[in-house]
Amino acid sequence: MRHRWGGRKLGRPTSHRKALLRNQSTDLLRYEKIQTTEAKAKELRSAVEHLITLGKRGDLHARRQAYAYVYDKRVVDKLFHELAPRFQDRPGGYTRIVRLGFRRGDAAPMVQIELV
Repeated sequence: MRHRWGGRKLGRPTSHRKALLRNQSTDLLRYEKIQTTEAKAKELRSAVEHLITLGKRGDLHARRQAYAYVYDKRVVDKLFHELAPRFQDRPGGYTRIVRLGFRRGDAAPMVQIELV
């Protein structure tokens, strides 16, 4: 039975998928908007929103959890000092997905995911 197994596999092994989401989370927090496919963006949304919630908590344990997930330490500092105060009064929904059309090579639906 597959009860309560959520998430998309994205056609990758587990370790590759986790590394992909960590890379894209780091880049989204660094640049505040990135282009990717729609399926990847929908998976990325939950990971980034969890990281921003950690930044809003702001305690040492939350900082260490963010350091364990995000690849670049400067991005964690940006998360806790710039991004978290910006979203302090917002109860969730920190990202926006904007459709861009279809990729030319394989017609995959492309989107831009950005921080609100």
